[in-house]
Amino acid sequence: MFDDPRNLTSELPPKPAARQGKVSLWAYFRLFRQDILSAQPARLYRAWMAEMRTPFFRSYMCNDPELVDLVLKKRASDFPKSERIRVGLKPLLGESIFISNGETWAHQRRIIDPAFEGGRLRSVFPAMWDSGVAAVERLRPLADGSPVNIEPQTSHVAMDVIFRTLFSVPIEHEIAQAAYEAFCQHQAAQPVATISAVLPMPKWFPRFHSRKTLKTARTIRGLIRKLTAQRAQAIAAGTAPDDLSTKIMTTPDPETGQVFETEEMIDQVAIFFLAGHETSAAALAWALYLLATHPEWQEKLAAEAHLALEPDKIYFSALSKLRQSRAVFREAMRLYPPVPMYVREAACPETFRDRKIKPGSQVILSPWHLHRHERLWENPDTFDPNRFETANGKECLRSAYIPFSAGPRVCPGSAFAMAEGPLLLSILVRAYRFEAVEGDRPVPVAHLTVRSKDGIRLRITPRLGTEKQDPTP
Repeated sequence: MFDDPRNLTSELPPKPAARQGKVSLWAYFRLFRQDILSAQPARLYRAWMAEMRTPFFRSYMCNDPELVDLVLKKRASDFPKSERIRVGLKPLLGESIFISNGETWAHQRRIIDPAFEGGRLRSVFPAMWDSGVAAVERLRPLADGSPVNIEPQTSHVAMDVIFRTLFSVPIEHEIAQAAYEAFCQHQAAQPVATISAVLPMPKWFPRFHSRKTLKTARTIRGLIRKLTAQRAQAIAAGTAPDDLSTKIMTTPDPETGQVFETEEMIDQVAIFFLAGHETSAAALAWALYLLATHPEWQEKLAAEAHLALEPDKIYFSALSKLRQSRAVFREAMRLYPPVPMYVREAACPETFRDRKIKPGSQVILSPWHLHRHERLWENPDTFDPNRFETANGKECLRSAYIPFSAGPRVCPGSAFAMAEGPLLLSILVRAYRFEAVEGDRPVPVAHLTVRSKDGIRLRITPRLGTEKQDPTP
């Protein structure tokens, strides 16, 4: 029996209240639209599998590590992305790698994977560094000890990283700024649950989205089209910088020899915005909150950053010295996984834990519940970056930790994210001290990603001597 986490800390990191009792399908749908997490019953934190029945389909949430391994790794092709989730994301993402299946997905993956190989991370590292330095400068006017909603700030820096690494332009670039503003509007307008995700409509049936969702999606894709066209011209002229977009646009599929056409490239850049920006922004915001509520860890990271990051030198090997920061970022993604649930669809008859699963059934893998499962993790609701050094933590890291998914469909940018997050976190805590606002606890809610219902407010103040010691290129 694991220790009671209440004996370890007086105040655990915030967690949404679970649903009490059974509700009707339509009541569940309304709750789901408001917040995916609080719509779920508390028993899912202990259950190995749970079934949800509707008149139209069956859903099975799987927390059993063996089932998670089966669906994501051993037989991933038998569990494609669910069409019910695809319909809500298509206005922005088209047929991007995030929602495509079959040969379309395989073709995309063969082109995109080389852009994120180990050697490429070294080449984009200076752009990540520059984004961190720019974020330090943007925070200076706000670092007077007054409460600041940190989520817009982490969104800003995460989007800046995307533009610098993809297109070698900072977010202050005219097109980049317009795309960022449109993306914020799109996020506010696009629910993850629509009527199309519940009713069993055929693929040819038209899907309905709000006017704002369609308008913002068209705006974002139009801006991406401009950047893509400009890059195509630079590639043709031999003047394109060696960044991620150049690499992706010039890499042929090794099996077909084809490169991405314009619309295909727009689809992929759109998912980089969503997966690369939104998930990184969410994880960074929660990591800063956890450091603000655990000042002893914040001081550890600040001391580590002062030793590892030289103010006048950008060097890739600094990443290997940010061990404490990496542990904190990893633990933040355990407690607040950016993508709370992955939805797959059974392509053929299955048997899960002696239960028959019909083709077309939804199979849900929930990092949120898996990462906090009471029968897997010691003290699952406690913030403890050292847990991954324990036997239990190491075992769970292998079998019950999937912030980037796993198997063939693991996020191609996972190594990118695990460099970006700790680096930005270290640069920020090296320059500033972050403190929680008394009596102001954020409430986690999940739509596409796990954010706070009303923002995450922190007090920011400069650390002594940072005016001279901030890392600047």
